[in-house]
Amino acid sequence: MKAPTVVIPVIVALVVFLAILTRRSRSAAGPRPWPFYVKRLLTQPEQVLYHRLVKSLPNHVILAQVQMSPVLGVKKGFRFHEWNRINRMSYDFVICDKAATVIAAIELDDKSHESEHRRDSDKATTDGGLRLVRWHVKALPDELTIQRELIANHASLGGALPSIFVERRN
Repeated sequence: MKAPTVVIPVIVALVVFLAILTRRSRSAAGPRPWPFYVKRLLTQPEQVLYHRLVKSLPNHVILAQVQMSPVLGVKKGFRFHEWNRINRMSYDFVICDKAATVIAAIELDDKSHESEHRRDSDKATTDGGLRLVRWHVKALPDELTIQRELIANHASLGGALPSIFVERRN
């Protein structure tokens, strides 16, 4: 009967000793690196459109891959959980004036934009009063089209257009 009562504490002590030794060897080697890597921020079509937007709208700020949550807020009287519906959604591009006032959001449509999740982002955008312009990835607008669509048709960019406006461009 004495053998099990002696063996069990020795095994526990050995396991604790090995655990401490393992932790010390890990900390001596430094913290393990996190499993992250740098990704390309924009796809090739997004890069093309970004440069066209910058060239077409020289007096504006063009932001890429912007989360919806800093652009749209939840109106008073509504539950905060509504914000969670847009928390992880993003716009391909956001157009701002020089004072960082958001003027329009641009989506470059491909297969990933055909989901119901995307329809929710459209509704949140239009209900929030932000103009949303969509162009298809296979029909990127040229600089003149960008100017015509965004400058000539929007009051804060130089034309006149209601603030709630959704377009589909194919």
